[in-house]
Amino acid sequence: MNMALFPDVVVNGETIPSAAIAAEAQNHSAPKDKPGVAWRKAAQALTIRALMLQEVRVRGLTPDPLELAPGRFETEDEALIRALLDEALTIMPVTEETVRAEWAKGPDRYRSPPLWDVSHILCACDPRDEAERGLAEARAVALLARLDGDAKGFAAAARDSDCGSKASGGHLGQLGPGDTVPEFEAALRTLADECITPAPVLSRHGWHIIRLNATAPGQVLPYDTVRPKIAQALEKAAWARASRDFIETLAAKASITGASLAPI
Repeated sequence: MNMALFPDVVVNGETIPSAAIAAEAQNHSAPKDKPGVAWRKAAQALTIRALMLQEVRVRGLTPDPLELAPGRFETEDEALIRALLDEALTIMPVTEETVRAEWAKGPDRYRSPPLWDVSHILCACDPRDEAERGLAEARAVALLARLDGDAKGFAAAARDSDCGSKASGGHLGQLGPGDTVPEFEAALRTLADECITPAPVLSRHGWHIIRLNATAPGQVLPYDTVRPKIAQALEKAAWARASRDFIETLAAKASITGASLAPI
């Protein structure tokens, strides 16, 4: 990234050098062909941080770092920003009426996890080995072509699987979210019942041909079960709104050049 194309940011006379923004940009996602997006996100994040630390000094706050994990503490700046938000934000308690109203918008949004009845054929390989990965993929593609969408013939084809499930026609039983590797689950979520993945799916175990036999949708959970989750979500949303409004207030009376706090 050519830093000369991006100016320093100045917040109330305090300069945030382009080198600091470039370092922060590594923590922000952006399309590969648009590095300026990551830069703008980084400039915005450091501008907000500068505004809050300047307000900390105005209020004369002192840091009291919390232990986040055994032996790992907040930095002084993190402790100061937390103290500032604790002092500046007033969050109204979430009432029972508010929680119940949110739940009533759609009780069927709150369900137990689904269960998927799944079969697969595995063409095992080490995906880090390019030659081995290519041979296993070719084998998986050939098996898939042999099936030609015939989900009923899956059990017979599974005899060529490298998974122990081949003894039961590739049947893995009922799986829930988190029971498989992410790539496998992501592909599974795209399938309709009794359908097969249109192409082999690569995971750390090799290439999978996946068949979704049936789906058992999660059951709607009773209000008392989901109430704590809804209340927590409403509290987080209220905190986010209040902190955003507070930052906008700081920005409105600040002099800022080289960055914008508009949504990116």
